[in-house]
Amino acid sequence: MLVRFAAFLAAGLALLGRYGTQGFALSIFLGLALPQFSAAARPLLPITIFCFTTVVFLRADFSIIAGLIRRPGKLIVTCLWLILGPAVLIGAAFLLVGRAALDPGLILGLAIMGAAPPIMSSPAVAILYGFEPSLIIAGVVVTTVLSPLVAPVVVELLAGAAVPLDRWALTLRLVLFVGGGMVVAAILRHWLGAARIRAMKANLDGFGVLMYFIFAIAAMDGVTRTAVANPGQVMLFLAIAFSVSAAGLLLTTLALRMFKRSERFMIGYGTGQRNMGLLVAALGAGVPQTTFLYFALAQFPIYLLPWLLRGIAGKIKRAETPADAG
Repeated sequence: MLVRFAAFLAAGLALLGRYGTQGFALSIFLGLALPQFSAAARPLLPITIFCFTTVVFLRADFSIIAGLIRRPGKLIVTCLWLILGPAVLIGAAFLLVGRAALDPGLILGLAIMGAAPPIMSSPAVAILYGFEPSLIIAGVVVTTVLSPLVAPVVVELLAGAAVPLDRWALTLRLVLFVGGGMVVAAILRHWLGAARIRAMKANLDGFGVLMYFIFAIAAMDGVTRTAVANPGQVMLFLAIAFSVSAAGLLLTTLALRMFKRSERFMIGYGTGQRNMGLLVAALGAGVPQTTFLYFALAQFPIYLLPWLLRGIAGKIKRAETPADAG
């Protein structure tokens, strides 16, 4: 009976994995449609973040990453851009608008967005689009590993005196999240082996969709209620989140001309889509309500863009295929 249940579960996860982009898009709306479960699911946010971290390190091909490190120029540029690009973009927006004109909770939300590493689903999105994922995988892994050292400093710089922050407590919690995920992934890699992990691709894709569904329910806590009570604030936060995503994609496309189009596209995707959940989970219960609202609404581009950008990604893939084949 247990074996049959395991086989049924594996088949279900594989089915979810085959409809990855649609699953991401559907998850966010199911999260909105189930507000009665959001408050109960909110404590699961750290668990889902830990699972995302573990799966990224589990699926990372460290031989490919080692090859990129031996010729580090492209990887160094990628990591520097993924760290500095969003911080500079949001810092410039603060200078243009002025922090005094913004709600402190929104300032912290934007600072978290600028400081967080790229969203961990970036490699999965690259794979779903049919792009070679080595560079974005390496970029996500390296910047996530560096995040306990880098992110608290960047948050403090961007938020400024408007938002008091215990940088050392945040650093320690990020070390526990990222380091713990690396340890669990290493144990699983030793137990399962690389060949078996590769064979589980569809199951792991499906597990990712399932985690995103739980994450979406938890992240939507209070969003439906606020949308009814204060629709203007919700629309403003949504517009800001989509604008950051679009700006990250556009600026990367213009700046990293030395990279292939597919590489620029995925680095730009990671520039605008940030793993805010890692920092929100590390900050814990002290996150202001307005910050949590912005974090929740910033999930909409993360969930919808893999589906919305399919056409552009398809054109890039078709344009590069003849050159790759030749």
